[in-house]
Amino acid sequence: MTTSGPPLRARLSDIVEKHFDGNRGRFVLTRDGHLAELAISIASPSLVIADHTDVPDALRRTGAGRILAEALVSDARAAGYKIVPLCPFINAERRKHPDWADVFSV
Repeated sequence: MTTSGPPLRARLSDIVEKHFDGNRGRFVLTRDGHLAELAISIASPSLVIADHTDVPDALRRTGAGRILAEALVSDARAAGYKIVPLCPFINAERRKHPDWADVFSV
């Protein structure tokens, strides 16, 4: 199988949707028919647990996971909650971004 070029990188037009149902939620990025998502648990109004990030093979190495992490951080700042980074990917992103320390509870 051949490819037509390098994988697509994060696009400025990417939109992340938030979906909540009771104490569960997720941030979803859809690109080219593929869904990447970050699952969260709402422990309290001031504390959210980042449970798991799922990025399909078609979106790996495109920045999709980073976009989900940035959306979570932005939402935490806007809504005033702290994030517990149970998800290894989100925890790794937290370590890369010391400027995100204000929203993480570790």
